[in-house]
Amino acid sequence: MKKFFVANLLALTALAAHAAGETITVYKDPDCGCCTAWAAHMTQAGYKLKQIDRKDMQAVKQRFGVPESLQSCHTAVIDATGQVLEGHVPAPVVSRLIADKSRSVKGLAVPGMSANSPGMGKMDGKLVTVDFAGKEYSRN
Repeated sequence: MKKFFVANLLALTALAAHAAGETITVYKDPDCGCCTAWAAHMTQAGYKLKQIDRKDMQAVKQRFGVPESLQSCHTAVIDATGQVLEGHVPAPVVSRLIADKSRSVKGLAVPGMSANSPGMGKMDGKLVTVDFAGKEYSRN
């Protein structure tokens, strides 16, 4: 059992290390502080961020196909895959998305302004991340 646990821990560590270092372009309103806090969360996890301040965030969301019902304050794109992150998606969930080589998920969202999300407050294990079809992808 101990060997199984260690093997899984090593696999997860490798997964996180692989995903970290990816470049993500973040489109955000220049006046939004929580977007900056989410960017800090992602940077601490090892991601390289390019931040682009935009006042026309609705146009950005339309350009990247973010469903209206899932929209939040900022939109990010994983440069290598083109996959979209809407709102305060946690770094471990982004790592999982990047590791899935099938690329079957176009985007992930934490709709609205969840107080239990990175950049907004303390995560409590109840944060739900959904794919762009609205199906639960992760609970953190």
